[in-house]
Amino acid sequence: YPGPSLIIAYAPCINHGIKKGMSKAQTEEQLAVECGYWNNFRFNPAAENKFTLDSKAPTASYRDFIMGEVRYNSLTRAFPERAEKLFEKAEKAAADRYEHLVRLQEVYGEK
Repeated sequence: YPGPSLIIAYAPCINHGIKKGMSKAQTEEQLAVECGYWNNFRFNPAAENKFTLDSKAPTASYRDFIMGEVRYNSLTRAFPERAEKLFEKAEKAAADRYEHLVRLQEVYGEK
């Protein structure tokens, strides 16, 4: 495409508090996609198939993924009831986002 490109990526940092350690950042990125926390897709206005959803439907546990990061895990100790409600809401939002991306793929039509 002869125009500008924009890449938005999930890149864990030390402040996320990855329990496995920053040496496992790429594994964490993969888990984010597998559980639906992050979705990979492409949009190219010049292509025949303008929108491509590269992520598959989530196969891993959303909850297990977020509990692997101190920033979320610490919330369960400080505010357990509130954390549970927020985690449920976040998991539903992730599922809704994926369904929206699936619909976009249908709208732009795979040819």
